[in-house]
Amino acid sequence: MFKKLFAVSIFLAVTSATVTSQAFAFPMPGHGKYSAQKFRPEMLLQFSEKQFDFEGIAELSDCSGSLFRFENSVDSDSAMILTNGHCFEAGMPAPGQFVYHQQSDRTFNLLKSNLEAAGTVTAVEATYSTMTTTDITIYKLSQTYAQIKAQMGVSPLTLASKHPSEKDSIEVLSGYWHRGYACAIDTFVNELREAGWVMNDSMRYSQPGCETIGGTSGSPVVLSGTRTIIGVNNTGNDNGEKCTMDNPCEVDQKGNIFYKQGLSYGQETYEIYTCLNANREIDLSVKGCQLPH
Repeated sequence: MFKKLFAVSIFLAVTSATVTSQAFAFPMPGHGKYSAQKFRPEMLLQFSEKQFDFEGIAELSDCSGSLFRFENSVDSDSAMILTNGHCFEAGMPAPGQFVYHQQSDRTFNLLKSNLEAAGTVTAVEATYSTMTTTDITIYKLSQTYAQIKAQMGVSPLTLASKHPSEKDSIEVLSGYWHRGYACAIDTFVNELREAGWVMNDSMRYSQPGCETIGGTSGSPVVLSGTRTIIGVNNTGNDNGEKCTMDNPCEVDQKGNIFYKQGLSYGQETYEIYTCLNANREIDLSVKGCQLPH
């Protein structure tokens, strides 16, 4: 499943090269199986054709992420990092499971706009994590937005509170790989199934442009040319299999199943707003909260 990276071996030559990476799926590092995933040299070309803004993009030990704020956040609020549920360091939440206010001391490397290292930030808790109906983990940091700005010169991206639209131009920005992808939202998927996990209203990316690879898990999906996050990158069909690990399938409202090797997907994030309290904090007791709890 899910574009998580366990170990990477890259061999580049000036003339011809074979570049491979090993994508890591459900188990945490040090356990489970590995699946070879080719990284085609021509993929490198798309990254040089477009300039991306990497300010606030985060590099995790095995995934990507982003420093983000809500539309109504203030500079004195504790800063937050967004990544995937399957990037949660304590293990991937089982179907129907969620993590809420769990202590964490995970560190994240933040990038400047030009991909230079800005500095390291530290979590105090995993505020929320799940892989049910979506695939997100949200960390609260020990620093405020104001402190990060003063110390590193980095501002957060803003999480959109509205549902994205079909054909929106998007960028997927990977802190792990220091690379960006550009494409559009091809369509929205009623259900995306992978092994025992089910995600709702997923974004399928158009092709070519966003053929994401291992290590891009947790990358923010932003509206092209903006610093507005509309989703988080999380999975793709690697081998052309149906509904298996690393091979998600689409299920429409009539139960028809569609799958195709090479298709990549992201999860929307606007529903996080339904669980915010008056202090701009994630609170699952808020009436109408749509995150699994």
